[in-house]
Amino acid sequence: MRSSRSAADTRRPDPLDPGPVGFAHRGLHDGAMFVENSFRALAAALELGAGIECDLRLTADNQLIVFHDADALRLCGSPTVIGQTKLPDLARFTVGHQSIPTLRQLLALVDGQVPLLLEVKIDDRYWRFGPALLDALRGYQGTFGVMSFDPRLARWLKTNAPLIRRGLVVRDSLPPLRRWAAVKLADPHFLAVDRRARERAWVARARRHLPVYSWTIRTAAERAAADPFADALIWEADGRP
Repeated sequence: MRSSRSAADTRRPDPLDPGPVGFAHRGLHDGAMFVENSFRALAAALELGAGIECDLRLTADNQLIVFHDADALRLCGSPTVIGQTKLPDLARFTVGHQSIPTLRQLLALVDGQVPLLLEVKIDDRYWRFGPALLDALRGYQGTFGVMSFDPRLARWLKTNAPLIRRGLVVRDSLPPLRRWAAVKLADPHFLAVDRRARERAWVARARRHLPVYSWTIRTAAERAAADPFADALIWEADGRP
């Protein structure tokens, strides 16, 4: 059971609330057929009714794909750098025997059925990423949040698209002064926090004012430990509900 919060809390209802099932980390992936961030993993999470957390990379021609790594080596066996390659040239690669999803294809698949957590992998391209992101998201009627480890993206969104829910991803190892500065710069609507920070005083303070999600939950024990300290869990493998 999640811990209660004090009467002094200033929180409003969370529009991204995925319910008790939480967010499936990189979709519901498992093995060679249900590869992370693949069409099958995304569809499986959708069938479960889970919110979907996934990663976005920017191609050389300013298109957004659902892909975690900076290059295609781990998932596709090629050292091709995503950010230096145009989308048509990435068409030869597959994940789980299917093409790499684009953000537009993900949005068409989900079509507002579950909330999305879109984690942006910046690679110091936030000034290109923002306009490409707004272009891809234009007209989408579903619920989504955009988050990144880089607070500059959230600041860009605050300035250029303040109605988009923006989040900051925070590692437990981030020094306190850098964490404070990142939160101030991002001015986020929510935090996605390393599960190892769950009992930190700063997490409890933040949670009085905004939703806090915990990542990445991979076992039943981690789920039990994190659940009282988070508003939603970002899970995979045996961390599933």
